Amino acid sequence: MRKNTVRNRTSWAVAASSLLLLTAASGATAVASADTDAGTFGHGHGHGHHHPHTPYPTQAEIRAQFDTWNDALATLDPEAVADLYAPDGVLLPTLSNQIRSDRDGIVDYFEHFLAKYPVGEINESYVDILSPTSAVDSGSYTFTLTEDGVTSTVDARYTFVYEKDQATGDWLIVSHHSSANPEG
Repeated sequence: MRKNTVRNRTSWAVAASSLLLLTAASGATAVASADTDAGTFGHGHGHGHHHPHTPYPTQAEIRAQFDTWNDALATLDPEAVADLYAPDGVLLPTLSNQIRSDRDGIVDYFEHFLAKYPVGEINESYVDILSPTSAVDSGSYTFTLTEDGVTSTVDARYTFVYEKDQATGDWLIVSHHSSANPEG
């Protein structure tokens, strides 16, 4: 069963280490719509980034990013998966101790991971909408892997931090932490 929670926030976030500590960096305000998960970013008086009248993403829009990523895994093309990460994106992968902090490292990880024919399924998801152009999805997922004809599963925790590319409108992964559950 998939558990979903959404919280709209009016602050900006700073991802710090694998804990992704969130700190307020803007005094801007948001007005949430009563009948949708989306809101409209108003004229705040804070400092820093400002996107007047840019709608917040919806819960569904952010959750759909996992489906896009999972579909890219299904292509078995590491370049297609890496295309979903920002050029300076960071990956703390499930099945490797090495942190990947550039495209080449991300491609290298997925060359090995995709050889296991992974299929991911979200078990539990918590979405934080941070601004009209940034969001976090954290939770747990299960990967079904097939290696040498043997199928196995890996239960893991994840955090995806997304930023919307202003030029293309695409959501890119700026940070992705995935770790196998310590209790199996």
